Amino acid sequence: MKKKVLLMGASGSGKTSMRSLIFSNNPASLTARLGATIDVEQNHVRFLGDLILNLWDCGGQESFMDSYLTTGQSTIFQHAGVLIYVFEVESRNAARDLEYYDQCLASLQKYSPDAAVFLLVHKMDLVRGSKASVLEKKAHELKEASHGADVTVFGTSIYDESLYKAWSSIVHTLIPNAAVLSKHLTTLARACSATEVILFERTTFLVIATSSPPPVATASSGSLHVSSSTNSSVSSHTANGVPSSALSHGSTLTSDEDASENDPHRLAPTRYERTSELIKAFKHACSRVREEFHALEMELDEFTAVLDEMTKNTYVLIVVHDPTIETAALRMNIRLARRKFEELQGDSLVS
Repeated sequence: MKKKVLLMGASGSGKTSMRSLIFSNNPASLTARLGATIDVEQNHVRFLGDLILNLWDCGGQESFMDSYLTTGQSTIFQHAGVLIYVFEVESRNAARDLEYYDQCLASLQKYSPDAAVFLLVHKMDLVRGSKASVLEKKAHELKEASHGADVTVFGTSIYDESLYKAWSSIVHTLIPNAAVLSKHLTTLARACSATEVILFERTTFLVIATSSPPPVATASSGSLHVSSSTNSSVSSHTANGVPSSALSHGSTLTSDEDASENDPHRLAPTRYERTSELIKAFKHACSRVREEFHALEMELDEFTAVLDEMTKNTYVLIVVHDPTIETAALRMNIRLARRKFEELQGDSLVS
């Protein structure tokens, strides 16, 4: 089953860089080497089993944009499942960007009226002052320019976890019956007495589904973070082993500052995308020493976490705050759940 995803926006807005970061496991430091996209670059990314993302990265030069909206209109916009339009937050040609976006939106509504629309305000790292206020103003402007169309706006940067948040939301719309996966992740969480269980796609490490939150009364306080300390242990599983210090630098998953006051575990709302970003960075570190990432275990004072393969296309992360639960028990529950999740994955893709 193929899902057509259009990636559009002005030349230099950062479309190819984000595609490289998400789908090619390249770090942000290497994106400066990428050249401009010529016309349309198509990539078929096998995401989950038979679900293939047919990603059309459309060059943003004016000559290409004009051709997409005239002679190539039906070819580009027909059978699209998602339009991702990228706006540079400090664009010098904002009026022209909005004009092209308006025409692209009209073409999409003509040929693929049911397609979801995501607007990425990119390069937020360049903003001076309050990023929140700049994003709010830009989002209001873009929603007005959408003339009542249902659009979702994200502020993104290749230098933090915001890009993973946006793309996880985008991909989530393409997975049929994702709610069924969430229901069974909640069942697994209860079996493990876990605080939370998260399912990631294997290659991109984008979030596919999560368990429902646990009852508030079962909690003990503690902030979720990955660090090294005298009373904590972090172990990774690769072919011959990669030092776990690859995860220690800048690896906070949550903090007391941004955690919900109503959450006794103090889990930050950005924990999913931070985890995606960190694991992708760790996988890159493994590849640099020619090792393959397999699994990860963390036993800290505040919590225990196990990240392991769930199916041939997914990884699962189990987070537990009960100090009496051993990682061996978590791994055993993952092994017992694998067959069921293989079946669920197949069912969710053919439905």
